[in-house]
Amino acid sequence: MQSPLPVRDGVNATRLRLPDEGPWDTAMDYMMHRWGHIDPQGIEDRFDAGEIVGEGGIPLHRGTRLEDHTFIWYYRTLPPENRLPVELNILHQDDHILVVDKPHFLPTTPGGTYIQESALVRLRNQLDLPDLIPMHRLDRMTAGILLLSTNPETRGKYQVLFEKRQVQKEYECVSAAEPAAGRPALDFPVVVRNRMTKSRSYLLAEVIEGKPNAETRIDLLRTFDGKEDGSTSSGTGRLGLYRLEPHSGKTHQLRVHMASLGLGILHDSFYPELLDKAPDDYTKPLQLLARGIRFVDPITKEPVEYRSRLQLSEVR
Repeated sequence: MQSPLPVRDGVNATRLRLPDEGPWDTAMDYMMHRWGHIDPQGIEDRFDAGEIVGEGGIPLHRGTRLEDHTFIWYYRTLPPENRLPVELNILHQDDHILVVDKPHFLPTTPGGTYIQESALVRLRNQLDLPDLIPMHRLDRMTAGILLLSTNPETRGKYQVLFEKRQVQKEYECVSAAEPAAGRPALDFPVVVRNRMTKSRSYLLAEVIEGKPNAETRIDLLRTFDGKEDGSTSSGTGRLGLYRLEPHSGKTHQLRVHMASLGLGILHDSFYPELLDKAPDDYTKPLQLLARGIRFVDPITKEPVEYRSRLQLSEVR
């Protein structure tokens, strides 16, 4: 459902579904129930200023009945954010798509404590492209190629490519050169297949019994010595650069699949073991990079490939 309010400061208006019934007479009563403990005066002021609207952009007022609207839209009050010390690099831009190198630590889309400090909002504001939408996502801790649509009229053509898995992605990561102690040796390339699930209420993705829905081809490109003060789960200090080719797109898939082989990605605070939450350490980014993306462009009908210019910091 399209918002009747335009993007403001790079951020979409928030949509709220009103309940069909309940102990609230008005839409404002319900919003007070949800958020009145945070900013009751701000809610009243927004209704008085006509800044909360229903379908068609109709402004609501304090007395608008709960049953008069199913969805309402409004702009959130955005908390101040410190700018993350990382930068986006534009690799390609045309009338239909934008391709960028997303750095580690920058989320793809706004959420949680990162609103203005997301790739999407930064790019919307920087390029004055309020209709910009990402065609896929990279985890906040993953760097590399990110494809976005700049044109709503042709967006669907690119979305179909992802839905039909007609986009080939290639990643690189750094891990131990050999599996952790006690794990079997590997003969690369290997293919990992399993069934993964992730709930919104739990940080980690899980492998469960059932028909596989996640597949990754993993190959060892080369090995090298780690930093003098570095070590790996294998205890050898010897590291490997791996190529990862996912044939599905489950949340944390690559991190889970590498950990399942006894090759947890370097500086991964989730897998194979969830570490205590700590402030971001910009000197130790997760060693996972979206290296490239390939597809047949639906507009030009020509095969295209975009490659990241970033390098993983632990590669020697």
